[in-house]
Amino acid sequence: MLKDFEKKKKEDKVALSAEIKELRAKLLGQQQQLLKAGLPVIVLIEGWAAAGKGSLIKELISEIDPRFYRVYSSAILPEKDERYPFLYPYFNAIPENGKITFMDAGWMENTVQKFLRHEITKAEYTRRVRQVNEFERQLHNSGYLVLKIFLHIGKKEQFERLRALAEAPETEWRVNREDLWQHKEYKRFTEAYDRFMKQTEDTVSWHILDGSRRKTAVRDSMQLLTDMIEGGLQEGRFVGEPYEEKFHLRKMEKLSDIDLSPSIEDEEYKKELKRLQTRLSELHNIIYRKKIPVILCYEGWDAAGKGGNIRRIAYPLDPRGFDVHPIASPLPHELHRQFLWRFWTRLPRTGHICIFDRTWYGRVMVERLEGFCSENDWKRAYNEINEFERMLTDWGAVVLKFWIHIDQETQLARFTERQNTPEKQWKITDEDWRNREKWDQYEVAVDEMLSKTSTDHAPWYIIESNDKKYARIKTLKIVVKALEKACAKHFEQIME
Repeated sequence: MLKDFEKKKKEDKVALSAEIKELRAKLLGQQQQLLKAGLPVIVLIEGWAAAGKGSLIKELISEIDPRFYRVYSSAILPEKDERYPFLYPYFNAIPENGKITFMDAGWMENTVQKFLRHEITKAEYTRRVRQVNEFERQLHNSGYLVLKIFLHIGKKEQFERLRALAEAPETEWRVNREDLWQHKEYKRFTEAYDRFMKQTEDTVSWHILDGSRRKTAVRDSMQLLTDMIEGGLQEGRFVGEPYEEKFHLRKMEKLSDIDLSPSIEDEEYKKELKRLQTRLSELHNIIYRKKIPVILCYEGWDAAGKGGNIRRIAYPLDPRGFDVHPIASPLPHELHRQFLWRFWTRLPRTGHICIFDRTWYGRVMVERLEGFCSENDWKRAYNEINEFERMLTDWGAVVLKFWIHIDQETQLARFTERQNTPEKQWKITDEDWRNREKWDQYEVAVDEMLSKTSTDHAPWYIIESNDKKYARIKTLKIVVKALEKACAKHFEQIME
């Protein structure tokens, strides 16, 4: 790639300027077509320090409507972003349908620099490469148009540009230690960039442009962008086929085979509740100090007792260290992005706990059954969800998923009680009754969901909730045990 790169011959500046003007006009027209077609576009500009990434983006956006694009720079990640998963800032930056995001450096620069600085291990580097390929494939299969450009200059050219920047008072701030280190280690970076680009071409190809010829780079990048958009407009939004990676899955019982008779006496419930909540409070302090993120996911039948279960988990926690996210139908700006985006944006920082009251599994339940997404979308989601949850556990998160389970007779009794109790009537809606009529369809979907997404890294737990008190204690025991295990594992890793 970079080693085999051949510089282009000089071209006539007048002709180049004419081509650029024509391409700018074309891009402006395409921007309106993108809005109408609802096609989202991501342009990633990577490259050497002083290669002109910022100037190139400036040229690309010079004539288009600023209301419908965003420029995202991740050269130096804010400290808060360092407390989230590796892909968090990039998933956050993806555009809504019909809009464009230009990225000034991204997942390549972040990974290569950290690896060469020995801030991540070889194993972590390998995981990141896998995650990047999964990320790009998920975007592509969701209809995103993605263009990846590497702006290349030689070592001598880089030196001259860095010196010119450093010697001018108004631009000296643009040259930092990282730039100088990169120049000093030019050969090592060349090899690392080459390796990363070769390893991340599974779905989206890299395009290496000659940064030493600015006008040529502008023309070539505009040509690549307009060609990509033109192809997307002609072919329509791409929808990927379902695919399946071999995750190790735990065997799950079917819901119809679950014994819902377990219960607990009041005295034992009070004793266990106090003991487990006290221990959970202690563990919350430990995971905060050790910076272990925790993600608890609740799904279940309407009126199964999710809210009461969550309250017993949340009560002993420090309110500054946890969030509860009740998930309803996606808002317009959420609906117009890849379906996992609204969950990426709600992830906890390291050391914090995040509780989801309904989750990304709506994709394979309500969205599937109500026709809110295509069959390809929900069938593809099983693997995308398993990849997402593996990214979270690779990051170090504890991910626990609970299906709060009751039978139809118990649900009917609780619905009736809510209907007849004034202070509880807000809990029952016409939609709840409609969903009840589809119980059998939902049961089929839930059984499939449990069987396809209960992985070793993010297992499902079926919580028998005909007796709500029993369900609360069982859930607390699972959470406490998992956090104790995570804290012990963290200690072992430190001692190694």
